[in-house]
Amino acid sequence: MFEHSTKIRVRYGETDQMGYMYYGNYAEFFEVGRVEMLRSMGLTYAGMEASGIMMPVMEMHCKYLKPALYDEEITIRVIIDKMPGATIHFNYELFNEKLELIHQGETLLCFVKKETMRPCLPPRDFLNKLKPFFN
Repeated sequence: MFEHSTKIRVRYGETDQMGYMYYGNYAEFFEVGRVEMLRSMGLTYAGMEASGIMMPVMEMHCKYLKPALYDEEITIRVIIDKMPGATIHFNYELFNEKLELIHQGETLLCFVKKETMRPCLPPRDFLNKLKPFFN
């Protein structure tokens, strides 16, 4: 299992009149978590796309437990619980500043060759960096 955490602050423009983060913005926080997870491995989405691999989202599920509040620093924990094939499954846990679990989510992404838009296997360097966490 591979885990990575990053922090992001809820900005004013991401909230509703109650000061709660708007429900649609959780997907953006998931993306921040994924991007920073890749960075922690020495990889980037831009690098993957430059190599001809895209990663569209196929499914997303959310469970809202408590609101993320304006100006609160949120910890996004991203978990990959099995080695990816043509698809990769991410779990997310969001915590508020009190370290309370406020949100759970998951996404399923597919690796796609940019030139054909057909599913493919993940890049070898990505798999090689993940392997030690699954042995």
